[in-house]
Amino acid sequence: MRILILTLLSILTLSSDLNSINPLLDSKQSRGVNIGDKAPEIAQPGPDGKIIKLSSLRGHVVMIDFWASWCGPCRRENPNVVRAYKKYNKAKFKDAKGFEIFSVSLDNSSGAWTQAIEKDGLIWKYHVSDLKKWRSEAAQQYGVGSIPSSFLIDANGVVIAKNLRGNQIDMQLDKLIKSL
Repeated sequence: MRILILTLLSILTLSSDLNSINPLLDSKQSRGVNIGDKAPEIAQPGPDGKIIKLSSLRGHVVMIDFWASWCGPCRRENPNVVRAYKKYNKAKFKDAKGFEIFSVSLDNSSGAWTQAIEKDGLIWKYHVSDLKKWRSEAAQQYGVGSIPSSFLIDANGVVIAKNLRGNQIDMQLDKLIKSL
């Protein structure tokens, strides 16, 4: 039994390097968003303080990207997200106007958040944060227990994929592209 516990602790320690794990997550939490669910509204302030709503992107394919400036795995994934945005933002989709990214930061410092946006070249205009870190209302509503975490939603606001990384983003978006 002791060996099992030590092994589990070792695995948790290693996994915390792979993802930033939510210290507030408890085993009772069953909330969250699954594939096929309607994506709940997110309405939070952007860097300028103005409220930006996820629903303002209805009609587009949207990747909701939960991340933070202090999250090493998130920062290492950001180049993939930027590449996907540049590749697909103006693409022609079967049932959507285009592709957008809606970034939800789990930061608690607006300075660190906006510096990371600039430094990582996150060139899209939909960046939000309530600056509550793990107590972020959006993260709790979506059941985000670790970051980076993403949800791909279709033009109708339905979740069609979760936790895409690297080339997985391209594989999912390629399925939605209008064939000539």
